[in-house]
Amino acid sequence: MLNPEHLLVPYQTSPLPPRPWLVFAPHADDETYGMGGSLLKASSEGIETHVVVMTDGALGGEAENLVAVRNQEVQAATAMLGVKSLQCWNQPDRGLTFNEPLLEKISKAVLELAPASIFFPGPLEIHPDHRATALLIWAALQRLQQKNLKNGLMPTPFAYEISAQSPVNCLIDITGQRALKEKVMAVYASQNSQNNYEDIILALNKARTFSLPGEVSFAEGFYRFSSEELSLPLKAVMHKIIDLYL
Repeated sequence: MLNPEHLLVPYQTSPLPPRPWLVFAPHADDETYGMGGSLLKASSEGIETHVVVMTDGALGGEAENLVAVRNQEVQAATAMLGVKSLQCWNQPDRGLTFNEPLLEKISKAVLELAPASIFFPGPLEIHPDHRATALLIWAALQRLQQKNLKNGLMPTPFAYEISAQSPVNCLIDITGQRALKEKVMAVYASQNSQNNYEDIILALNKARTFSLPGEVSFAEGFYRFSSEELSLPLKAVMHKIIDLYL
């Protein structure tokens, strides 16, 4: 007998994850498209948030001086989102690789910023940089877990959706933040000229209300991983989650 729906998707919204937050975005715009509504909500509730953009985004459009343009866009967008700090690491676009210096840099950022919640793209995203970011953050967190990081410093991992639905166990109501999220998304003119991203993202946020009460018009989806799951390879965790559907 197959599992019923409530074991696959939440039927109620969740409170915001514990503060402070650290968000890893593969490209400048993913933090907004993926969880801009939640970041706005966090800001309104006084939650300290930090964003790290992994790549330079050099392959994401035709604009002259594209890297500089995207850097200006993300600075403006994160200011609107109420983000406390922004780091742009300028790794090569579509070239994120699993390497020791980058793992160390991620670990250092986690230790310095000491987030209670850490966010990265869902492993079932389509873009390779999105999936690479998930694998890198997972590996860095596993190292910290193996070092027995204690005293409340070990963050809870959350995967967020950017371009595709993934398994979720948390849905955050962003009905009140939708209009401002649209304004923040509009900042990314270099990207919105490439595709109808704004419509796609809002459609995803609307689709995430399927199992929620009628007063919730838009929601963002997340998967909260347990400490037990973090001890396993990410591939094994995702297979375990998908097995719930079959």
